[in-house]
Amino acid sequence: MRHLHTRTTRRRVVGAITAGLMCTAALVVPAATAPPARALDDGLARTPPMGFNNWNSTYCRAEFNEAMIKGIADLFVEKGLKDAGYRYVNLDDCWARPQRDADGKLVPDPVRFPHGIKAVADYVHSKGLKLGIYTSAGTKTCDPNGFPGALGHEYSDARQFADWGVDYLKYDNCNNQGLDARQRYRTMRDALKATGRPIVFSICEWGENKPWEWAADVGHLWRSTGDIRDSWASMLTIAKKNLPLAPYAGPGHWNDPDMLEVGNGGMTDTEYRSHFSLWSIMAAPLLIGSDLRKASDATFTILGNKEVIAVDQDPLGQQGSVLSSEGGRWVIAKEMADGSRAVALFNETASPQRIATTTAALGLPDADAYTLRDLWQHRTYNTAGGVSATVPAHGTVLLRVAPDPRWAAQPPAVELALNGSLFTEAGSPAVLTTTATGLGRTAARDVSVTLTGPGGWTVRPGSATTATSLPTGRALRTTWTLTAPAGTPDGSYPLNLRASYRSPTGVSTENVVPLTATVVVAPPAGTSYLGDLPWVFAGSGFGPAERNTSNGGKAAGDGRPITVGGVVYGKGLGVHALSDVMYYTGRRCTTVRADVGVDDETGAKGSVAFEIWADGDRVAATGTLTNAMPAQPLSADVSGAELVRLVVTDGGDFIDSDHADWADARLTC
Repeated sequence: MRHLHTRTTRRRVVGAITAGLMCTAALVVPAATAPPARALDDGLARTPPMGFNNWNSTYCRAEFNEAMIKGIADLFVEKGLKDAGYRYVNLDDCWARPQRDADGKLVPDPVRFPHGIKAVADYVHSKGLKLGIYTSAGTKTCDPNGFPGALGHEYSDARQFADWGVDYLKYDNCNNQGLDARQRYRTMRDALKATGRPIVFSICEWGENKPWEWAADVGHLWRSTGDIRDSWASMLTIAKKNLPLAPYAGPGHWNDPDMLEVGNGGMTDTEYRSHFSLWSIMAAPLLIGSDLRKASDATFTILGNKEVIAVDQDPLGQQGSVLSSEGGRWVIAKEMADGSRAVALFNETASPQRIATTTAALGLPDADAYTLRDLWQHRTYNTAGGVSATVPAHGTVLLRVAPDPRWAAQPPAVELALNGSLFTEAGSPAVLTTTATGLGRTAARDVSVTLTGPGGWTVRPGSATTATSLPTGRALRTTWTLTAPAGTPDGSYPLNLRASYRSPTGVSTENVVPLTATVVVAPPAGTSYLGDLPWVFAGSGFGPAERNTSNGGKAAGDGRPITVGGVVYGKGLGVHALSDVMYYTGRRCTTVRADVGVDDETGAKGSVAFEIWADGDRVAATGTLTNAMPAQPLSADVSGAELVRLVVTDGGDFIDSDHADWADARLTC
């Protein structure tokens, strides 16, 4: 499915979308309604495919060409990605000419691929890699230029792909003429099989027809969701859609929540690590979607983490299951072939959270102690059975836990936690409490805790910062006063919470939790337009949130005058579902009010719902609003709240031109 602008897209993103930007109640994981069909018995995709696809970084732009694909293959080898397990270098839409030749054959674009697809495949194969290609189970592909699809040409096209040396086919769902999805995809399955060449078959029908219930003997993987976008909102929503489908995944048949966005620039490195961690624990295909020729060292570090990749590629082939998700604090566990458990402690909220579970809850057998491996910090500890961590906002701690008779060779785990708000006003002291708790079967000795901030900040302890010993369950609590200098500009600033200690054998160990303090400006007294006030976070599903204009399109500043039902508003916020705009109110404000609705720029499309949150409580909401409806008044009492959030969901149906306006949005303090 293509990432087209929402005003021109010819199809819709289908499927009920969980309201993914808010702290949710525990996710209810539905039981499988029927056992999955038997997987294809051809030996392919026994672990989730790993590789590259150009679409998320190039779309149909001219930079997608033969030189790019060869360059990606070179980088797989040079940067160690091939060694880490990445194999497939896949072409997406726009590789062909718009018309078939006189014999009905597909013709590669002579400008993009002057030497043809077979020459590209030969080059990729010479690197020990595999080539993938794209078409659609319709008369045309998804790009508006209308490249030829394979409907009615399945056997001829499959033969061409095989003759070119193609190893992977992504088969999309556009222009399908309303024909039954199962039959269209089975026909291509049979056509690929008839070639005699082993070709991984990726079904891309967006989860419309619940392929997890029928496609295990049709394809090796199937899209379970609509298209991903390079935003926190999109990634989170898609993860929540895919997580309940764990019973349907296994060797040779995988749920596919779409390609990776790591490195494309729309998220922070912390969020990209969460993205990569979640895809790995969900046993999802790992298809790089960024242009590796432009990638940063941080991007290569994330994509090349072999310990995280091992979770994804575990031969047992289980998809991780949700154990809990209260308040946006997720525990997702996956059984591994060696009997260990991978566990993701994932924090979807905008502030640090303590997330905890136990080895018993993970399904591990009773043991004297366990080893606990942090797969991002590459450190190993022993634990008596507790598994917990303070996880930064939008972060994930990914662990591997196992009963191990050699546990005593590892230092004891010490959990660091923090209580108190990390939103602070310049020149005003903020009081925090940190806790260092012994989790190990052995005691941590000579424990010292420090909290450090940027140069010029004052960080003073108000109680003890050291302890002689922290046995299992014993804690060292320290109060701190944190002050940003007067005049510090609003924004995010790094803090480090650190515990240093010795193991019983004398090995020095250090545990560091990176935190972020946000310097905020006190809200002004009286009534102000929110479009004129600084926000502390703004996430929008397509394009950025816009001040005092509509959402417009993908680029910043491309909005129009806010218009709902023919009424034009001079002030407000323009967003696109799913969105979340957060303001610091400092417990000084009383009321938020706005006229809300779908912007007229969507034409007849768009259906959304609006919510106002005060800290962790939803205090006002609309039902589903459509473009045919005038703006609706929405107000909420936010007295006593430190943070106020304006949330827009897709109304519970699907995302299609969901341009939403908070017209004349005002805050009274």
